[in-house]
Amino acid sequence: MATSLTIALTKGRILAETLPLLARAGIEPAEDIASSRKLVFDTNRDGVRLLVLRGSDVATYVQFGVADMGVAGKDGLMEHGGEDFYEPLDLGIARCRLMTAALTGVQAKPGRIRVATKYVNVARRYYAEQGRQADIVKLYGGMELAPVMALADEIVDIVDSGNTLRANGLEARELIANISSRLIINKGAFKTKYRVIQPLVDELKQAVVGD
Repeated sequence: MATSLTIALTKGRILAETLPLLARAGIEPAEDIASSRKLVFDTNRDGVRLLVLRGSDVATYVQFGVADMGVAGKDGLMEHGGEDFYEPLDLGIARCRLMTAALTGVQAKPGRIRVATKYVNVARRYYAEQGRQADIVKLYGGMELAPVMALADEIVDIVDSGNTLRANGLEARELIANISSRLIINKGAFKTKYRVIQPLVDELKQAVVGD
């Protein structure tokens, strides 16, 4: 009987860039994910199934062993923390930067500041390491509006081209981390399903190198 394997994938851009890597490693969904509302997909490999989740949930599914492996952005992994999974491979896809940003040309405010972000844990750590006092305001989207409407002095967010920041009168300031998507593996699953997981990790490594 084949060992079952569940792989959690992140919706959107990361999914679109992950599927070709999986295909090179010999795993393809049995149906078109883009045209389906399903969240669980069988594949061309017996016993291997894919879960399609929000990026913020992938690490949780892997942490608790519901998924054996997963693909998630480093930003989400930094925010999640967690010690119940390994991070053996940088897939080198969906590259961007996690940065602070503020109104263009406005000097950094001395003393205590207010920061809007969905990366609450990352922001707290970052400003503490910088020795700056910061009150963190959690937002789920539309981060660029916060400084414009004086809700916050700065934001912490993902920056790709920077066009959205510029369109809203903001500029990127300090780099917190360079971001790309990573393969993560539940520690328990890696022990019990090593003979299935390790060859797949090796195949994905080869797919990344050949990209």
